[in-house]
Amino acid sequence: MTRGADMGNGSADYRDAGLAFGEDFLFGSATASYQIEGAVHDDGRGPSIWDTFSHTPGKVWNGDTGDRACDHYHRLDEDLDLMQRLGLEAYRFSIAWPRIQPTGRGPANEAGLAFYERLVDGLIARGIRPIATLYHWDLPQALEDEGGWANRATAEAFADYARIMGERLGDRVAVWTTLNEPWCSAYLGYGSGAHAPGLMDGAKALAAVHHLNLAHGLAVSALREVVTNDPGYSITLNLHVIRPSGPTGQEAARRIDGLANRLFLGPLLDGEYPADVIVDTAHVTDWAFVKPGDAELIRQPISLLGVNYYSTVTVRMWDGESPRVNADGHKDMGGTAWPGSESVEFLEQPGPYTEMGWNIDPSGLEDLLVALHEAYPELPLMVTENGAAFADELVEGPAGPAVHDVERTDYLRRHFAAAHRAIERGVDLRGYQVWSLMDNFEWGYGYSKRFGIVRVDYDTFERTPKDSALWYAELIRTRRLPDAPVPEIGAEGSGTEASGAEASGADASS
Repeated sequence: MTRGADMGNGSADYRDAGLAFGEDFLFGSATASYQIEGAVHDDGRGPSIWDTFSHTPGKVWNGDTGDRACDHYHRLDEDLDLMQRLGLEAYRFSIAWPRIQPTGRGPANEAGLAFYERLVDGLIARGIRPIATLYHWDLPQALEDEGGWANRATAEAFADYARIMGERLGDRVAVWTTLNEPWCSAYLGYGSGAHAPGLMDGAKALAAVHHLNLAHGLAVSALREVVTNDPGYSITLNLHVIRPSGPTGQEAARRIDGLANRLFLGPLLDGEYPADVIVDTAHVTDWAFVKPGDAELIRQPISLLGVNYYSTVTVRMWDGESPRVNADGHKDMGGTAWPGSESVEFLEQPGPYTEMGWNIDPSGLEDLLVALHEAYPELPLMVTENGAAFADELVEGPAGPAVHDVERTDYLRRHFAAAHRAIERGVDLRGYQVWSLMDNFEWGYGYSKRFGIVRVDYDTFERTPKDSALWYAELIRTRRLPDAPVPEIGAEGSGTEASGAEASGADASS
């Protein structure tokens, strides 16, 4: 997605206020099971690839693991009450596959089903719509031992798991999301080595792309066979906003758009893989894992496309002589997230940056939403993740502990303004799920990065709503974009020009 934004009548920096959102616009927040639940050995849960990966020395900062995370599993009612106090209208959560099927196959674990039933019923009782994601990266380790997402059988097992969840919760869930960011699962998990299972094999990464696409289609079909209400069906993609640079920028953008965006949008929505990407990657794989009839299995009608957005990338072709710049926003573990396109350079982005080293560019969100609408005008969209990590500080205030996260509040204000501009340009945008409800295990960065609008003390598990949470609650209550403090230039976080090394060392968020 490379289109430039039309600034219209809004402010150049997207610091608008007073913008009104319709009564049917769905405000919520999002989390992921491994990042918040903890209780990895409780009630029959089996090990996942992230349990294995995080316990492998050198894979996660500080040796952190998700063993306890935010202890959400044991503090469910407290967290549900917190959501209600903030006024959330929707909550996007993920289900831990190994809680349901400890080895990824076989009969359901009743204790795991009961937990998510309590979660869904608790949401409904509080007037919050449940948006359930079936897969947010915690693959049962037993399936990985058989080849993981590089193995076609994993997609078939995923359909059985989806059917189990549909049979239990198919009368209550408002929206079913099959996969969260399959780009990350495939390329960071099997190509670059930055995410679990930590492999560095381009052919396996591309096989994983296909089997994840297939898993989506099979799961949607399975759900439709058993659900009894009228839910939405969706998938969430972290589509890349790509800025070309210089005379070779367009070719580089074509290649990265192919790997990052069109390898998913093509089969999911158009019924075919892009021919140019098959050619680009012919020296990596022969694509023999795509079987006759797969296109029909993958292209299932969906009612909503989830969009995750955090930052942009700028690309050009590498000259092969100068040191190659690889500021693609993902943690460098030695492999590549771009099989077949290692000749592309990712240039350092202009600041300011978040604590992850990602550039702050709300125009990218507007560009992405508008480009998707123009390509698929009949398909409703929802922002299923957007948020930022900053170096929050807990202070004592007149009313008790507080976190004055000016940078995050400003970030959200500007990105909600971008979403509003997209709506004004005709985009059918149904809602916005802020990432994240609470600080959590930030994958390869452990507990060192805080994305939450609610602070979590990892020793006591005490929850403290930050100023951004209070700002968001006001937005939900009034349905108008509140004003927000503007960070001072040079302040920590959004006013800081991070070094190139820091910017290029970022990993995928969620």
